[in-house]
Amino acid sequence: MLDLQKIEFRETSYPGVGIAFLRSDRATGYAAVLIRMAPGCSYPRHRHKGFEEVFVLEGSFSDELGSHGEGESLRYEDGSVHGPYVPADGRTCIFYAISQEGIDLLDKT
Repeated sequence: MLDLQKIEFRETSYPGVGIAFLRSDRATGYAAVLIRMAPGCSYPRHRHKGFEEVFVLEGSFSDELGSHGEGESLRYEDGSVHGPYVPADGRTCIFYAISQEGIDLLDKT
């Protein structure tokens, strides 16, 4: 059984957003990661290079496509744009993501 509370997340430059790299290849942009987002926090809008597969393990997050909760699987196609966030009244969200070729940040703040 995976204990999500024992995962060591590295804090990002975005408040309340942590990441744990499981696999990555800087040359291709491939990454398999766990991402944790606290209530009221977000990740900047970005465009996918290649597809991204996401599986929500705990809590939920929202983006331009709606709200995505525990057990939900999503696929963002090449060129798709979104900005995931956890509502302030939500609970911490942890999801597993595989990014084929990385992303381009659209909001650099």
